[in-house]
Amino acid sequence: MSLFWIVIRQLAESDAMGTSKKVITREEWEKKLNDVKIRKEDMNKLVMNFLVTEGYVDAAEKFRMESGTEHIDLATITDRMAVKKAVQCGNVEDAIEKVNDLNPEILDTNPQLFFHLQQQRLIELIRNGKVEEALEFAQEELAPRGEENQSFLEELERTVALLAFEDVTNCPVGELLDISQRLKTASEVNAAILTSQSHEKDPKLPSLLKMLIWAQNQLDEKAAYPRISNLSTAMLEDPAA
Repeated sequence: MSLFWIVIRQLAESDAMGTSKKVITREEWEKKLNDVKIRKEDMNKLVMNFLVTEGYVDAAEKFRMESGTEHIDLATITDRMAVKKAVQCGNVEDAIEKVNDLNPEILDTNPQLFFHLQQQRLIELIRNGKVEEALEFAQEELAPRGEENQSFLEELERTVALLAFEDVTNCPVGELLDISQRLKTASEVNAAILTSQSHEKDPKLPSLLKMLIWAQNQLDEKAAYPRISNLSTAMLEDPAA
């Protein structure tokens, strides 16, 4: 990201000039931007990395055709998104079947992921008021894994605690029934599938934006410059006087 490197360079220049706060005009800043050359194919790869990792199948295919980037296997994205959607909808058994259809080794070699999926199955049983089935499932499927792993046992105990409260709004572990818990499990499965397919589990773009925000915060202490406050528009603001 060109702006990130400009900020880093400007930080170094400000340090060399001492503690006085430098004012950088829009004209100077835009000249620095224009001096930084970035290959179009690198930017295309960055965009494609985000679309593939986040599972935007149609957008990825359209972008591939328009940009001429390397071929991608759309079927793998579609299958991965089907697994993720199943978890997000609470259909954990279906999600496990789909993962095993993709690659049985994913769950065989990742006991923590498999436990979290089984834990999510237990949460869904509790959510649906299937108390007896939930207790049986916890005892037969999760308890043996808890005996082998202390952290699994603690998570199981927290989950089973949901059964002790008729009103989960007053339950100290009620957040397990929030949609955010499903999303957390879905993201974990998504990352595992990406890793098994030799893809990066997280897109690069958000990390670069975080680096940009950090660099701007550092430079704010040393200079007034045309910063970007709204990342969605990337518009440069006039430097504060």
